[in-house]
Amino acid sequence: MTIKKITSLALLLASSAIFAQDTIVATSVKKEPLTRREVLDSIKATFVHDQVASCIDSLWMKEMVSLDLYDDLTADIKNINVDEKVDYELPTELLKERLKKMDEKSPFNIEYNVGLENVIKSFLKNRKRAFERLMGVSQFYFPQFEESLSAQNIPLEIKYLAVVESALNPRAVSRVGATGLWQFMYQTGKQYNLNINTYVDDRSDPLKASNAATQYMKNMYAIFGDWDLVLASYNSGPGNVAKAIRRSGGKQNYWNIRKYLPKETQGYLPAFLATMYIFEYHKEHGIKPDRAVANHFATDTVMIKNAMTFKQISDLLDVPVAELQFLNPSYKREVVPYITGENHYLRLPVNKVAVFTSNEDKIYAFIQYESNKRERPYESMLANNSNFSDNSGTVSRVKYHKVRKGDSLSEISNRYGITMTELKKWNHLRSNKAPMGRRLKIITTEAVASNEKRITKPDTVSVKETTALASNTAKTYKEEKVVSFKDVVKYHKVRRGDNLGEISDKYGVSVAEVKKWNHIKGSNIVPGKSLKIIKNERVVTTVRKEIKADKNAVETAVASNDANENPSDFYEVQRGDNLFSIAKKFNVSLEDLKKWNNLDGLNVEQGSKLALVNNDAEPAKETAYKTEVKITEHVVDRGETLGSIARKYDVSMSDIKDWNKIEDNNVQLGAKLIVGKRYVVSSENKNVAAKKESIAVQERDEVKLYYVKKGDSLFSIAKKYPGVSISDLKKWNGIKNESLKAGMKLKING
Repeated sequence: MTIKKITSLALLLASSAIFAQDTIVATSVKKEPLTRREVLDSIKATFVHDQVASCIDSLWMKEMVSLDLYDDLTADIKNINVDEKVDYELPTELLKERLKKMDEKSPFNIEYNVGLENVIKSFLKNRKRAFERLMGVSQFYFPQFEESLSAQNIPLEIKYLAVVESALNPRAVSRVGATGLWQFMYQTGKQYNLNINTYVDDRSDPLKASNAATQYMKNMYAIFGDWDLVLASYNSGPGNVAKAIRRSGGKQNYWNIRKYLPKETQGYLPAFLATMYIFEYHKEHGIKPDRAVANHFATDTVMIKNAMTFKQISDLLDVPVAELQFLNPSYKREVVPYITGENHYLRLPVNKVAVFTSNEDKIYAFIQYESNKRERPYESMLANNSNFSDNSGTVSRVKYHKVRKGDSLSEISNRYGITMTELKKWNHLRSNKAPMGRRLKIITTEAVASNEKRITKPDTVSVKETTALASNTAKTYKEEKVVSFKDVVKYHKVRRGDNLGEISDKYGVSVAEVKKWNHIKGSNIVPGKSLKIIKNERVVTTVRKEIKADKNAVETAVASNDANENPSDFYEVQRGDNLFSIAKKFNVSLEDLKKWNNLDGLNVEQGSKLALVNNDAEPAKETAYKTEVKITEHVVDRGETLGSIARKYDVSMSDIKDWNKIEDNNVQLGAKLIVGKRYVVSSENKNVAAKKESIAVQERDEVKLYYVKKGDSLFSIAKKYPGVSISDLKKWNGIKNESLKAGMKLKING
């Protein structure tokens, strides 16, 4: 009986174990793709945030930039009746006293008259709340207006004109199409270099539109010589003001010609003066400005490297779309475009700029993720076709990029189509800074055809390889480097303190060329403007050519190898060639080319072979070389500036700043600055060094001649010869003034 109980208990335990195993069998779960919100949250979870609160409330922003205020104020100005008496507690004598004080500190003709009194009282009675809101918005815009006005010596009171024109709404559009804070018409905006296209309207950009409005005011004042008439011309055009002057019998005071102006312009100047009065004396009338929408100094800009929408920026940075609209009103479609050759900037609160720059690669990765979700039928069709091809494949290639001044890791990764993370991993980089002068390893994947057996470099094919080419039917390719000279367009963004001389020296062009390319008449340039620079640069391109395996090719290759002749040392003259063009093509001097080939003139016969190297020279002895850095220092004297020191030593201001780690343009008296760095290759062979030194002394003592070309100046000629100053050129050539004529012969080195 006991045995039966034990057996039944054992069976019960075994069955329970079996059932337990059945319940924990793993089942495969299909992995669902991540949603947009999951991707967004995963990226934002890795962001580095500054612990600063946002400075703008989005709901408040919407109310401040609403078009209701613009519509109401525009209607008031249009229907102003200066003869209609308004009942408001403001003594006439007190108003006269205040207007007199305003007139004393303003270039405008502010005189009391009954019409102006009626307009002021009308605004105070009916528009007090509107001016409270306008004063809140003005705290963001007025500093920008004043900066543009003061730069051109325009009265700062003109900032109140934007209140009358647009109610400080950058997206305001009038019934006739005038747009922006300063209400520019399309043609006028184009005339003053404001960019207007599908995505961007610079008429709504506070800084660019303010600069254009300031320039317009300056031009109109040169015509009328009276600021009241300048404002009238801004509203109705200079032609209508000129007509009103003629119809009034030649009178040139606004109040005397007012009745001859268009109806809207008749109320324009009174509205401007009334606005100025209310802003100046708002406390006396119990007007309390709303809190500032934003402070201009609390914002900054970042250059965008990929097109992105306001919605994407809002989701990534937690900035309300309304705030982005307020800070970036020039982007009409709420999209910051990316156009090759143009720079587009995004204005953000300072704390959000820090988040953007710290997580730039992640932000662009999310933008790319969004872009990849778009339907691209033709790309998918090509991809599907390539899947059926049996002759396709990929190969990884290692390239190297030497980091130059101005390069960044994000630009380098974009150029080669890789990520910043990969670039840092391959080169063991910890920070996001690009190491200057270092060669960075780049691994790229390229598609190759299966019949491309090998790629050989030019002029390195052996006899055995050449014979194999003739017998093998598979195609073989070689790479050849082709050197050409092309005009490359670059852009230089003008910084504060720059001048045309320094910019032209930096890029090796003349001042006249810079002025011609950018249509500059005078010598003044505006900070922030991009100047076009055209340089003729040496461009090396790699061309892949098929090697044809014919009998003649084999014989030619064998013959050239038997003769131990390097084909790259000779050039076969083509039709239309001359010595000058050949010397420029292979970057050798004309004299050497003539000497190596025993030639007297510039003409050469077609089909003849020219030596491109000195084949008669003895092979150089092996010499140990080392590179030394020679530094030139300068002690700052009284009255010297960074610009004058840079001109003295023929270097750029930016180089001096880099060498001495200076951030601004200020230098201290007595400070020792590095003003020159030279990398000298020295040889241990004393005889060679002595010989080079004697040649250098001989060249220095030798008198050189320079023929003046059209557009040359003593400054530009002196820059071509290091160590030569303008006073030296005057002394050696007996020149008293700085005027030169084309064709003049100047002595160099005395």
